[in-house]
Amino acid sequence: MAFGSGLDDNDEVMSEINMTPLVDVMLVLLIIFIITVPVLTHAVKVDLPQAENQRNSVESETVTLTVSRDGALHWNRDAISLAVLEERLQQATLQQPQPEVHIRADQAVEYGQVAQAMAMIQRAGIEKLGFVTDPGQ
Repeated sequence: MAFGSGLDDNDEVMSEINMTPLVDVMLVLLIIFIITVPVLTHAVKVDLPQAENQRNSVESETVTLTVSRDGALHWNRDAISLAVLEERLQQATLQQPQPEVHIRADQAVEYGQVAQAMAMIQRAGIEKLGFVTDPGQ
């Protein structure tokens, strides 16, 4: 390795890389990792009991509420009015588990009609509400 003292009169460019700072940094990082890794992996060893379990396979029903272009409401495939919608939402709230309500609204329908249906769903106490959209291709 060439160590330059800066005293010679040569104005040549030093073409060798000084590795000393790089080695110093690597040694410091190595020491830091050696110290911190045991702290991160330290845990209390406990002999845990073995147990068998089965997953609960209670799936909730899905209800599709469709709002057509003219504002007509459909519960799954049955045409309904706002009064019937409110009754069915009250019945759905009492079911265990509560059904998920998916709203399918035509893109030309007025926002107020969709908002009114959403408000009725919220007032009834339905917890799961989703929107069905057509993915753009």
